[in-house]
Amino acid sequence: MNSEWLLALVGGAIIGIAASMFLLLNGRIAGVSGILSGIFKNDTMNRGWRIAFVLGLVAGGFVMSLFLPPAFPVDTQKSFTLIAVAGLLVGFGTNLSGGCTSGHGVCGISRLSKRSIVATLTFISAGIVTVALMRWALMTQVTAS
Repeated sequence: MNSEWLLALVGGAIIGIAASMFLLLNGRIAGVSGILSGIFKNDTMNRGWRIAFVLGLVAGGFVMSLFLPPAFPVDTQKSFTLIAVAGLLVGFGTNLSGGCTSGHGVCGISRLSKRSIVATLTFISAGIVTVALMRWALMTQVTAS
């Protein structure tokens, strides 16, 4: 039996519970881009918990990679330039939409925010178009050689 769907279900439930707890206990939305960008603002009073949050995300990923290495494949076939451009585009999109998938997709949709629903649909649509274009470019490159 393939248990990938079960792992995805459990992971999604954990994310939902964590976002709900963050909102209930702190009165704040668990939008990662907003938390991360807040580290670099002059608001020193809120900097500590923001750093702890981001470090917790990184540490959680690191610990899980020790226990479940196949879940963290390393793809060294992509160029640094491609990765850097992709990261800049994600950052630009996050700034343009006023948040990221965690803030809009997880927290915003659960609050029935129209803005977040539109933003999430835009994220998903842009992802679909990007994958389609990348596959088309790859197929064009393969057939040309």
